Amino acid sequence: MEGMYAFCVGLLTACGIFLTLRGRSFSVVIGLTLLSYAVNLFLFASGRLKLNAAAVLGQSEQYSDPLPQALVLTAIVIGFAMTAFVVILAMRARADLGNDHVDGVLPDQEGESSHKSGGNN
Repeated sequence: MEGMYAFCVGLLTACGIFLTLRGRSFSVVIGLTLLSYAVNLFLFASGRLKLNAAAVLGQSEQYSDPLPQALVLTAIVIGFAMTAFVVILAMRARADLGNDHVDGVLPDQEGESSHKSGGNN
């Protein structure tokens, strides 16, 4: 079970990095969101989760660590705020530049812009 959990965290991390390195704003937003999910799962797993264990002392014989749970709750709120901010930035860039590429230049226009400027970049 732990191997499958680690595989899922690794898969989320790999997909998040792949999407973050793409050239479009929407892919970057989705990649950052997947990376935040992977970090949340990693933090949550660091608490050595146990079945039927209370986070409150004195309620059961086994205790789970409440610190990772608090960190994950905080990370969820921060991740939501970060995602909203990046979406607003992407919408603003789309409105100002007319496309959703991260660098603001369409792949077709890269060659044309270097020819117009004399070929020096």
